[in-house]
Amino acid sequence: MTEAMPITPEIVTWARERAGYSIESLTSDFRRIAAWEAGDALPSYPQLEKMAEKFKVPVAVFFFPEPPDVPRIEETFRTLGPHQIAEIPPRIRLLLRKAKSFQMSLEELHSGRNPAERLITRDLAFRPTQPIENIAVAVREYLGVTIEQQFEWRNVETALDNWRKALLEVGINVFKDQFRAADFSGFCLYDEEFPIIYVNNTTAKSRQIFTLFHELAHLLFHTSGIDSRDDGFIEQLRGDNQRIEVICNNFAAYFLVPEENFDAALTGLPPTEATASELAQLFSVSRECIFRKLLDKGLVTRVEYETAADRWAKQGHRGSGGDYYRTKISYLGPEYINFAFGKYYQNHINYDELADILDTKPKNLDRLEEYLSRRAP
Repeated sequence: MTEAMPITPEIVTWARERAGYSIESLTSDFRRIAAWEAGDALPSYPQLEKMAEKFKVPVAVFFFPEPPDVPRIEETFRTLGPHQIAEIPPRIRLLLRKAKSFQMSLEELHSGRNPAERLITRDLAFRPTQPIENIAVAVREYLGVTIEQQFEWRNVETALDNWRKALLEVGINVFKDQFRAADFSGFCLYDEEFPIIYVNNTTAKSRQIFTLFHELAHLLFHTSGIDSRDDGFIEQLRGDNQRIEVICNNFAAYFLVPEENFDAALTGLPPTEATASELAQLFSVSRECIFRKLLDKGLVTRVEYETAADRWAKQGHRGSGGDYYRTKISYLGPEYINFAFGKYYQNHINYDELADILDTKPKNLDRLEEYLSRRAP
C-alpha cells in the first residue's frame, strides 16, 4: 500500500483557496480532497505532488504546522470589492504570485535599492481630489516625453517599447505574460522600492499601452490594482478608494490623448470608426480609446460605442508565440535579463538561482543568453 503523508489539513485549504479553486471544481482530480481538508484522510505522496503542482506551491509547504504568513489577495488589492476578488481566476492568481517573485528578485538583484536615478512613485504625490488633467500633465512632464515625440513613433510596437523604457527609467519594471483571461488586461503591485506592472501580452499592443498607464495611476496613489473590463464594483466603493479607481479608469486616456491635441486632430473629421482608426494610429492607442473620447464629447451614442468596442475586443491578439526565447525576452525585458546574467558572472548568484530569477530551467540559460546577445546594438 502507498504510504499516507502526515500533512496539515489547514494547509490544503489555504493552498486551494489561495489558488482560487472550490472543492467542487477539484473532485475529478482529487476525489478525497474534502476529507484531506477535514483531517479525516491523508493523501499519498504522488497525490501530494499532483496537488502541489495544481496549486503551484512547494510540496514541503503541506507539512508546515500552519499556513505561511503571506498577505491575502484582499490585503494586496484594497480598492477591489469582495465580488471582484472572488472572480479572480486561478491563472491570474498564479501570475500574481509570479509577479511577487519577480518583485523579490528585483530586491535581491539590486540589494534592496531601486537602481533608477529617479523613482516616480516617490517623487510625485497626488490627492484623489486633484483634476485628472493636471495629474496627466505632471506625469508627462516628469517622464519627459512630449506629444510630438509620441506622434513620431507612428506604430504601436515602437510606442510600446518606448513607453516601457520610459517607465523603467523612472523605476517601474514592466513584465508581460499570457493571462489566458480576456477580461483581465493587467495588474500592478505597489512597493516603496520596486513597484511593478504586469501586462497581458495576449491583448493588442495598443491595449497594452493603455494598461501601462492605468496601472501607473494605481502606483502613483500607492495602491496595487487590477485592470479588468468589469468595473461595476466601483459603485460599491467609498471615499478615496472609489475616487482612485475612477481616476485610474480615466488617467490613461487623458495622458495618452491630451484634450487639446485630440481636439486639434479631430478638426474637420467625422465621428466615425474610420476616424477612430486614423487617430488611434496617430496617438498609438486603441480605437476603443478614441471612440470613448468621442462618446464623452457626445459625438457618438452609447450603443455605437459599445457595439464597436465589443467587436474590436473580440478581434483579439495572439501575442508572442512560437519562439520560447524571444517570448521570454519580451516578457521579462532585456534589461532585467541582462542584469541577472551580470550578477551571475559577478558570482553574486549561482546557476540555479539565475534560472529561478529568470523563471526558466537551467538548461535554457545558455540559449537565452545567445538570443539576448543578438539584440545587442
